[in-house]
Amino acid sequence: MTPQRSTGAGAEAELPEYAGHYRLESCLGSGGMGVVHLARSTSGLKLAVKVVHAEFARDPEFRGRFRQEVAAARRVSGAFTAPVVDADPEAERPWMATLFIPGPTLSEHVKRNGPMAPAQVRRLMAGLAEALRDIHRVGVVHRDLKPSNVLLAEDGPKVIDFGISRPKDSELRTETGKLIGTPPFMAPEQFRRPREVGPAADIFALGSVMVHAATGRGPFDSDSPYVVAYQVVHDEPELTGVPQDMEPLVRRCLAKEPEERPTPDELMRELRSLAAGYDTQAFIPAQRTGDQATGPAQGVPESPARASRRLGPGRSRRRMLLAAVAVAVVTGGVLGALLWPGGDGGPVVKETRSRTGVAGFAAWRANPVGKGSGMPQCAAGAGRLLCFRSGVASALDLADGTPLWRRAVSKESTSDAPALSGGLLLLPTGGGRRVVALDPASGKPRWQRDMPDNRGMRIAGDMLLVTHADGTVTGVDGRSGDEKWHRRLPGRGMPTLTTHAGDPSVEAATTTTDGAYTQLTVLDARTGAARWTARLRGSLQPVGGQGGALVLQSVDNASAVTDAVVRYAPGAGTTRRMALPVPLTTPQAAVHGHVVYLLAAGGSLDAVDLGTGRRLWHLETAVSRGSAPVAGAGHVYFSAPDGRVLAVDARDGKLLGQTAPRLGASSGDVAGALPAPLVVDGHVYATAPDGTVFAVDGRDPSRW
Repeated sequence: MTPQRSTGAGAEAELPEYAGHYRLESCLGSGGMGVVHLARSTSGLKLAVKVVHAEFARDPEFRGRFRQEVAAARRVSGAFTAPVVDADPEAERPWMATLFIPGPTLSEHVKRNGPMAPAQVRRLMAGLAEALRDIHRVGVVHRDLKPSNVLLAEDGPKVIDFGISRPKDSELRTETGKLIGTPPFMAPEQFRRPREVGPAADIFALGSVMVHAATGRGPFDSDSPYVVAYQVVHDEPELTGVPQDMEPLVRRCLAKEPEERPTPDELMRELRSLAAGYDTQAFIPAQRTGDQATGPAQGVPESPARASRRLGPGRSRRRMLLAAVAVAVVTGGVLGALLWPGGDGGPVVKETRSRTGVAGFAAWRANPVGKGSGMPQCAAGAGRLLCFRSGVASALDLADGTPLWRRAVSKESTSDAPALSGGLLLLPTGGGRRVVALDPASGKPRWQRDMPDNRGMRIAGDMLLVTHADGTVTGVDGRSGDEKWHRRLPGRGMPTLTTHAGDPSVEAATTTTDGAYTQLTVLDARTGAARWTARLRGSLQPVGGQGGALVLQSVDNASAVTDAVVRYAPGAGTTRRMALPVPLTTPQAAVHGHVVYLLAAGGSLDAVDLGTGRRLWHLETAVSRGSAPVAGAGHVYFSAPDGRVLAVDARDGKLLGQTAPRLGASSGDVAGALPAPLVVDGHVYATAPDGTVFAVDGRDPSRW
């Protein structure tokens, strides 16, 4: 890819091609601290990737602040923020990837459309109050809430850019005499005593943001930031134009003393009691005709001097109502990056397990590493659970969680699961540039192979498939590590590979740049031979097979939503398109029998009958970010970011049960993939952020 160039302030002359495994497609904008790129994961998920400017990457203090930003953003990922998908604060150029959210900032919306209507202002305030509740609940203070840091997505407002936020337990402290923030939206205490800034400062900023939304100006306006600072500390706010029923509430938010301001919960209660015309529908920005330019790039800090500058290309928008409100991360067994140290691991750490008798099955819980936190990634096979976390690979007995072996593999963590192929446990190492195979019975290494230009890996039966930077694919025997074939697939560009457990075939999809067509090729993973190839209309992503046909998602490139399910029968050459009643944001899908289950951003779960093309049921689970769904034994299971596993009745979509949250103490750890539960013989195995691996009886979720 030709390096992109940016004209933004502080932008590098040549921008990187990749951040981790994410290909950077274009520059969305540049701020004082970094450049934000539009990128895609190997599965096609649209991301906004912030890459730190090279000059700051060499500054240890700035790296500390960036680590803090990642930790804060990770803590508050939810329905009203842009959730973190992956990050590497220790990279040569530190970077963080969040969900790409189409939509203008509040600043741009008001600039182009004028002040909002009263009903819109009330809904916006309710959404932001709920966002602050979630942010403060996990001990984070944003400290820079302003119109350019509020994205108006079609499913509600999103708070972005935690670049100067601070967890209450952070070791970083504001320097004496240094003001950090944007003066028109800073609270008095941020000027008077910045070391003592707490959650109430965000409430003051919320009041200022609401005045801007309702009037097009702030409560304290001046061309001079020094005059604004004086007004914030000493003068009364100018609230002319704020809806009459909201004026007292906004004034309370702008109280000079922190203790006099309402909490987010109080705000939401009072908003519910306002005029009868108030409702709790999602905020949907007024639609505009013609081309629409966007505001500052998502996650890019905007200085006062650049507040009116346009930083991104125009985005087209479609009228739609989305039920989803956050992000689902589309994965599919991509292997992560480790380091190969060689040698044996230490002794197995003694585990503490708790058991609860459930319908003849003893539920168990174990911590394979024994210290720290972070979500383990596991695979099931050979009568054991094979896991990796914090540089340690381990094996647990499926029946009771007894530790069987443990081996130090790397000091580097990974966000992806180990995988079984050819009877061995495969782990990529060296930043994904080498693959090692371990014996699942003992943990001893069997082979290793260099993959210097790998851009993604998949397991298909006994074969490891590696996609390279030039778009070619190599098939490697999982038993021996020997190369069996190497070829370029039909179509142009980097192919997206999709595989399924136990299936020796692989589906390769390459979509044209404009999303008009997708080249599909199904290969025999053992030989690389093409079984069939087809060119279908639209941007399509394979999700599974059904009765000899291929099931795909139809994705709108502009809005990153799935608007239909497509069933392609290669034998007959027929295509059936099944439109969804409501487009879904970046859903993950699973096919089971004649039904496809789609879990979208925000926890919207749909079941679509592939025979009739009709939606069987719809459930709002309120999970901000879910794993891929897993169907079996009459249930649909998926994991939540807090370690819960949820079970839904596959027949009618009713929530049957969920396990307890298991949050870890290290909230700065970011998992690039949320592991899906594993279902083996009716038992469900899952992992949690506190480092535990646990098992429950999948047949009776009501007793979880």
